[in-house]
Amino acid sequence: MGSDEGVLIVGAGPAGLMLAGDLAEAGIACTVVERREGESKLTRAFAVHARTMEQLDARGIADDLLKTGLRNPVLQFLQIDLSRLPTRYPHVLVTPQYNTERLLRSRALTHGVDIKSGCEATGLRQDSTGVDVEVRAADGTVQTLRAAYVVGADGRNSKVRESLGLPFPGRSAVRSMMLADVRLAEPPRKPPTVGAVGDAFAIVVPFGDGWFRVMAWNRRHDMPDNTPVDLDEIRTVAQRALGNDFGMRDARWLSRFHSDERQCPRYRVGRVFLVGDAAHVHSPAGGMGLNTSIQDSVNLSWKLAAVLRGRAPDALLDTYQAERHPVGRRVLRMSGALLRGVLTTPKAMCGFRDLFARTVLRIPPVAQRAARAISGIDIAYAAPSGAPPLVGKRVPDLPLTDGRRLYEALRTRRFVLVTAADAPLPAEVTKSWAGEVGFVSAPCLTRKAVLVRPDAYIAWATSEGHPQRRAEDVRRALTDWCGAGAPAHQGTPTFR
Repeated sequence: MGSDEGVLIVGAGPAGLMLAGDLAEAGIACTVVERREGESKLTRAFAVHARTMEQLDARGIADDLLKTGLRNPVLQFLQIDLSRLPTRYPHVLVTPQYNTERLLRSRALTHGVDIKSGCEATGLRQDSTGVDVEVRAADGTVQTLRAAYVVGADGRNSKVRESLGLPFPGRSAVRSMMLADVRLAEPPRKPPTVGAVGDAFAIVVPFGDGWFRVMAWNRRHDMPDNTPVDLDEIRTVAQRALGNDFGMRDARWLSRFHSDERQCPRYRVGRVFLVGDAAHVHSPAGGMGLNTSIQDSVNLSWKLAAVLRGRAPDALLDTYQAERHPVGRRVLRMSGALLRGVLTTPKAMCGFRDLFARTVLRIPPVAQRAARAISGIDIAYAAPSGAPPLVGKRVPDLPLTDGRRLYEALRTRRFVLVTAADAPLPAEVTKSWAGEVGFVSAPCLTRKAVLVRPDAYIAWATSEGHPQRRAEDVRRALTDWCGAGAPAHQGTPTFR
């Protein structure tokens, strides 16, 4: 890469790979630099929630990921029922992070992404037309790569964030959390299995391939992250928290880490953006970290593509901060509260906590609200003043009159205009925007027309009114969001 036209992504984790695949599929030149070499078999994240699965479905790869893991309709440690979620994926998919990475990497490579492994970004500088990034290869050679925009997807110790001089305020929520991937001589009958007794916590999660992830914490044994972990130590904590160590053996990975709660105040500085753990880190409670990271990239990718293709002004990119920073803050607070509720409750209060959770979470409205929040189904973005209530909200996977589902229609990575079956559009509208918008109809649509963004959120919806007024509103919305149609509608595209 040596131009001011493409995007350089630092980091080939789930967030970086999702962004790269989206951009390449939209025809944007994209290079990824990754410090690691080869595929990793080690992982911290293992939960893929419903909203992320929907985004994968909108890319045609959800079914492939489903084959790699186990579907659990209940979030065990709080007994949150996910089975009633209004989605095709009413569960949490338990699968190692490397399966998600492998799938996203394959997609990115298929669409022509250049992934440079064994290369580390060491610094950057930007000007009015692009960004120069210094990259050091494994053999010590240094080269400068230039791109129109740079995205830091390089984790909690982000070099991109450091190069921008941005702070990463927050705190360590829990120290000396132990992780292990093990075999079990006597696996639990109903995994995943979770337990806490005040000073000890453990969870055992199956990967579905004979390996199990164990997380364990001992309040009374706070050690630095670089202190070696012994499997006997994990067995001891698991025995206290769960009443059984299940015959743990053959550990292929042991690690100790601390759980941080941190968020960068700015996700954008000029032509440089932060996504995923480079922008925010959360406790592992609820399994929302990987999902939030992937959805950061889903939000940013279509905006970068629109700007680079000349379909939108640079100001559209500011909405990434406006929309995703509040989501990161919410996830940080929610996962932190869950973690403290599970890990730091005094032993004498554990029974009360468990009873309270079981009782309250059986109240249907409370149960549904908790499930929607953790799954990401209820994420919504602020709408302009006076906009219909639907604007900014997740679009459901509507059945279409042509036999497809809406999320299948979104696989073009374009905006999709959904109209009611009894409200066809004038032919000149569909012709003018045929290259930028997918046009479909849905028999169960309650509005006459809804414009859906490439990230499956609603950009615009009709108000009730005279049919001629509705047609004018559709033209205006398409111009605002998708640029001037051709050949009848010329002008500078603007975005609301």
